[in-house]
Amino acid sequence: MSIDPAPRPITVRIPEACRITGIGRSKLYELIKAGDIPTIKVGSMTLVPVIGLERFLERCGQEEIR
Repeated sequence: MSIDPAPRPITVRIPEACRITGIGRSKLYELIKAGDIPTIKVGSMTLVPVIGLERFLERCGQEEIR
C-alpha cells in the first residue's frame, strides 16, 4: 500500500478553480451568484469545493447529451 505524497485538494481558491476548469473569472462569479457552483467563505477568502466544480461540469455534460 502506497501513500499519496500529494493528496487531492478538497477546495481551491477562485484563480485555481478558473485554471482547472477553463472557466473565466467573470463567468465563474456569475455561476457562483446563480447558485450553480457552491462556495465556502473563510473570513475574506472564498473557497470552491472541487466536488462542486465536478458536479457542475457533469450536469453541463448531461444537458448537452440530452
